[in-house]
Amino acid sequence: MEWERIVSVPWTMPISTDMLEAFVRVADHLSVSAAANELGVGKGVVSKRVAQLERAVKATLFSRSTRRVALTSAGEIYLDFARNALGAVQSADEQLLSLRATLSGRIRVTAPISWGQRVLAKLLPDFLAAHPGIEIELLLEDRIMDIAYERVDLALRFTSSLAHDLVLVPVARVDLIVIASPAYLATAGSPLEPRDLEGRPCMCYWREMSDEVWTFTSGDRSQNVRVRSRFRANNPEAVADAALAGLGIALLPAYVCEPDLTEGRLVRLLEPWTPVTKFGNQITAVATPDRMRILRNQALLDFLKERLG
Repeated sequence: MEWERIVSVPWTMPISTDMLEAFVRVADHLSVSAAANELGVGKGVVSKRVAQLERAVKATLFSRSTRRVALTSAGEIYLDFARNALGAVQSADEQLLSLRATLSGRIRVTAPISWGQRVLAKLLPDFLAAHPGIEIELLLEDRIMDIAYERVDLALRFTSSLAHDLVLVPVARVDLIVIASPAYLATAGSPLEPRDLEGRPCMCYWREMSDEVWTFTSGDRSQNVRVRSRFRANNPEAVADAALAGLGIALLPAYVCEPDLTEGRLVRLLEPWTPVTKFGNQITAVATPDRMRILRNQALLDFLKERLG
């Protein structure tokens, strides 16, 4: 008979991972039925496990009525503990599996849509070929996902800040460049330094009002330029298309523009100057500490750093 895994806590009644899993799923959905469906068990089993947990911790975790379930104050406090405990058990299980000579298991990765399509997705087949036992689930999202809640192993992001409970590892440099189409430049002329952008139609794909002030550095010099735009988009591909159509000057990651620069459909401007944004100039791998320690995740991270470094 398979032994039930027990999380050791200072209560008279032992707490099993089944109890914690039932509690977390009910808390996620605020529904016993939905939790039961997700866990593949009956509603009565879920209710029994939650009741056992409440007896073990000597607290009421949910307030219940005929129509709804809600977390109590004690439930809200205990939820973080339950998530951390389940994560620790899962991490321990996976790290033991990782001790095998051949890496195996699933890696759940998220990345920005454009960078993921143009850069990351082209590299992953080589990694999978080198590790036949590994599966990858790639989630391309421009939104910032809650990686603990959404069970993401590695999040590849444009970021320069560190959350207190996450680990950040630089993976790849991303150069930001200023570009325009030859047709636009033929009628409007080329800017020679950042201040020449004032009064011109300028486009980028960051969406906040602060993005209308562009910062440039060159050696020990710095210029801040207030720009204007008739076109805004939350996707770099859309901004590149607008630049190709002659709509104005764009600030974009170089990887979006490289084919069009090579073929002469776009022209790079202000090359002595480096654009500076709040997002920094690199892709960073973000993970919870337990996810970062898993060997297959480390293997993918090392592969990306080698290929993109």
